[in-house]
Amino acid sequence: MEAILNLYAQPYDKTRPLVCFDEKSVERHAHVRPPRAVAPGKPQRIDYEYQRNGTRNGFLFLGPKAGQRHTLVTRRRTKHQWAYAMRYLVNVLYPDAVMIDVVLDNLNTHLAEVLIEIFGKAEADRLLSRLAFHYTLLHSSWLNMAEIELSVMERQCLRRYLPDELTLATELIVWKRPRNDAQVKIRWKFSTHDARRVFAQYYPASSNC
Repeated sequence: MEAILNLYAQPYDKTRPLVCFDEKSVERHAHVRPPRAVAPGKPQRIDYEYQRNGTRNGFLFLGPKAGQRHTLVTRRRTKHQWAYAMRYLVNVLYPDAVMIDVVLDNLNTHLAEVLIEIFGKAEADRLLSRLAFHYTLLHSSWLNMAEIELSVMERQCLRRYLPDELTLATELIVWKRPRNDAQVKIRWKFSTHDARRVFAQYYPASSNC
């Protein structure tokens, strides 16, 4: 835990950006009957019945100190999609970064070995030479700042009918663009000192609190 908290306390370095990575399953719903448009004195009326169109996975790459976030929509959430998401992070999102610190959940699909399996040793070594993984503890995914941004994304973008993959991807682009333009940052305040106070029972008695 302290390794991630210390990472969060570091100043922003564009040559070594911090990226918090997470994913979310999104249900696709479509209207069975078209909504009735707004009319004078009458709000838009939407029928409660809807059609289920399956789910899609949304990857989120959050640069909390730079105020940048990027999304990637995939059909599934497996080790293959994660591997390609990491390559997208290196090749497309941060092509000029010397190293990228990636905070992510401790899942069995989030492993360096997966990159070797999917891309082969040479390509995996190239990617891993620019990726430093920092895993949250089990049952401590709240340490990942991407969860905060996922909550914002849920409230501002996903609480509507998104009938297909194109609509979902488009809405995510429309949602993130003004936030990126405004460089909306995450101001993380939970420090190592706070951790030692809140979780004092888990520290040796000799620890500085």
